[in-house]
Amino acid sequence: MLKVIRDGWIVTQDPQRRVLRGDVVVEDERIVSVGGTYQGSADEEIDASGDIVMPGMVNTHTHVAMSVMKGVVDDLSFPDFLDKVFRIDADRTDDDLDIGARLGCMEMMRGGTTTFVDLYYSEDVIAKAVKDAGIRGVLCWCALDPDKTTQNGDPVDNAKHFRSKFKGERKILPSIGLQGVYVCNEDTCVRAHEYAVQENIPLNMHLSETRGEVNTHKKETGLRPAEWLDKIGVLSPNVIAAHSAWLTMNEVRIMGRAGMSVSLCPVSNMKLATGGVAPVPEFMENGVNVSLGTDGNTTNNSLDMFSEMKICGLLQKSSRWDARITNAQQLLDFVTINGAKAVGMADSIGSIESGKYADIVILDGKAPNLRPLLPDNIIANIVYSGNCLNVKTVMCQGDTVVDDGRITTLDTEDVVSRSEEMWESLCRR
Repeated sequence: MLKVIRDGWIVTQDPQRRVLRGDVVVEDERIVSVGGTYQGSADEEIDASGDIVMPGMVNTHTHVAMSVMKGVVDDLSFPDFLDKVFRIDADRTDDDLDIGARLGCMEMMRGGTTTFVDLYYSEDVIAKAVKDAGIRGVLCWCALDPDKTTQNGDPVDNAKHFRSKFKGERKILPSIGLQGVYVCNEDTCVRAHEYAVQENIPLNMHLSETRGEVNTHKKETGLRPAEWLDKIGVLSPNVIAAHSAWLTMNEVRIMGRAGMSVSLCPVSNMKLATGGVAPVPEFMENGVNVSLGTDGNTTNNSLDMFSEMKICGLLQKSSRWDARITNAQQLLDFVTINGAKAVGMADSIGSIESGKYADIVILDGKAPNLRPLLPDNIIANIVYSGNCLNVKTVMCQGDTVVDDGRITTLDTEDVVSRSEEMWESLCRR
């Protein structure tokens, strides 16, 4: 099937970061031409005259099934928050996990996210919901020590079984994750990492999210978390470390040498008041690949990558007293090409280039918050002025999952109605 997106402002995110005016041609799953005027006929034509055509965004850390838990654990101290979340998590059912995943996918699709990284248990249930939604899920089954989990069996083995079951599914990348050093001993960390390297898949984990986590680990091992993980051989390009807010320069250099990625979650960190500001300029100077994640709907209450981009930039500028750092182009890189690199798909997604998957978002260029709209301000407008309500159309791997603001793949009324039933059930339980 041939689709043509006509006459848009194309934010390519290619190596030259070109902004073009013209057409994008998609054949089946992939982009076949970018820019200029396509003279041929097509099965479908999308009028994007004056609109912004940009790559689909990549959310590199979330817990999508928690979307039915919005507002359950707000305004609590971090220890109280964790206690309540763990108690709810221990009593969840496949039905509420499914509805939570569908609701979260709907929010991300409607906000221009086409790929997301998830860290949770029961990823087999979540995978079915993601498949129906039609966006791309990098689903990392959460591993932790067998004596610290409510999972049946060994969590690392559970992750391997999940991957064997869903490997090869279109737009599903079954992967493995680690909860964090506070519940993962050396054996768990090494086994999970060895499997990720063996299968060449991402490994998502929480790292240095809180000062307490860091201090406790140093008391127990004599090393800070990133130093310890380096010592046991569990840092590599496969690793996506979420949060990464409490780090020394030595750790930053270690992470850079490992060629790994970080997933900054500034909104979550601020909402939970865990303190610390991720050292973004130092990450970039030392070769750490910087991407952005929302975290889950219990710690952020939103899966909005537009918001995450802007707030990440403002936090960095404010904390450094320097308005020049984390500029608009860098922030857009974080959610597109850097996110693609983090999940091992830099050759397939993250930019609008011939041969790549058609992961494409069209923004309403006539929206007042995006005007005036010119090549010189288009990147800044996306990052500092854009929001999820500007999203008109979303394609993931050539499939149109949002059409003129309407989700095409899921029964939205059924999902939102059932989500409220699930929220009430979780609160009662």
